[in-house]
Amino acid sequence: MKTKKIKLYSTMSCPYCRMEKSWLEENSIDHEVVYVDQNQEEAINMVRKTGQMGVPVTEIETENGESEYIVGFDVQKLSEILDIKN
Repeated sequence: MKTKKIKLYSTMSCPYCRMEKSWLEENSIDHEVVYVDQNQEEAINMVRKTGQMGVPVTEIETENGESEYIVGFDVQKLSEILDIKN
């Protein structure tokens, strides 16, 4: 799957969010971090899109404009979708 954009919904105090952010950086994956505890509009957006109120939530947008969501820091699923070989 060819990805276009990765958005990590996070909070400042979330340890799993920090772990995922580090993992994305270690694997040289370009991404945007959105702190939903500091941006109510994005928090509402995240809940509307996913039905989830907890973080991390990762939105992976493909070249065709469709999005896939991963709830929690799931290394196996992220590696599979982003085609990362560990």
